[in-house]
Parts: sequence; structure tokens; C-alpha cells
Amino acid sequence: MTPSGETAAEKRRAALGTALFAAAPATAAGLLPWLLTHWKVQRPVPGGLPAQGAGVLLIGAGAVVIASSFVRFAVEGIGTPAPFAETKHLVVGGLYGFVRNPIYVALAAAVTGQGLLLGQPKLFGLAALGAIPVEAFVRLHEEPGLARKFGSEYEAYRENVPRWLPRLTPWRPATAG
Repeated sequence: MTPSGETAAEKRRAALGTALFAAAPATAAGLLPWLLTHWKVQRPVPGGLPAQGAGVLLIGAGAVVIASSFVRFAVEGIGTPAPFAETKHLVVGGLYGFVRNPIYVALAAAVTGQGLLLGQPKLFGLAALGAIPVEAFVRLHEEPGLARKFGSEYEAYRENVPRWLPRLTPWRPATAG
């Protein structure tokens, strides 16, 4: 066991499960946009090169946020982002100190970025429509489950970290002692 109480096997399982769960965001931010657009650039691109540059930045930022969040689930949470293989610990570090749902925010940014890069407004619709089931899932399943599992620890987190629009500075939980 490590000083924090996890075994090497638990850590390996968390890393493997998180890597396997990467298929979900790859589908949302990769396969679905491709099915709608075949990644064809519409000419002329509305907004031209500035819009495409912003799109590249959103796609890149989204990918970095998703990857770092997945690592945080495996390393800090000792689990995965998957609802069927939850974390052992509440994840509040890294980007989770700024916003409670960085993966969902990053997915919307990546899809929106593809819309800008490709000049494909239908991807803005995909991002907006995708927000509806995500909002419902977060409010009706994810948050109540976290409240049951982590109790006052999650309540303090929820009171201090916004669901969708990031804080300007990271929240850090009060430490005992």
C-alpha cells in the first residue's frame, strides 16, 4: 500500500479504466462531429483565419483539459470518470479547483472549436444540443451520487466551485489540523 492507502493494483486499475473510458469523449468530440461534417472545410470560412485560429485554440485547450482531467481521476481519485467505475476519493485538485465539470466544458469547447475551424455552424448546434443531456445527467445523477458518497466534503466543494463557468482562482479545501 502507498502512504495514502491505495495499492499498486488499485492504481493500475484506475489508470487502465480511465484510458479505456477515453472512448466516450472521443465519440462526443470526434466521431459525432465527423459524422456531421466529414471534417470538410466550408469555403469561405465565416470569420476567416481569426475564426479558424480560435477554433484551433479551443480544440487544443479542450484536448489538454480532457487529458489532464483523466489523469487527475486516475491519480487523485483512484478511479475513472466513468459512472460505473467511480473514484475512491473526491477529485478537487487541478482544474477541478476552478470548475466542477472541466471535461464537459472541454468537450463543448472542442466541438465549438471544430465548428470555427471548419466553418461548420452545425457543430455549434451539436455543442448546444449536447449540453441538454449533460446538464440533466449532472443534476439528476452525478451530483446526487457525489453528495451521497462524499457527504460534507462534496457539499463544501459544490458551495465553492461553480458547475460550468470557471472561477478565476482555484478553490482549495480547508485542511484539517
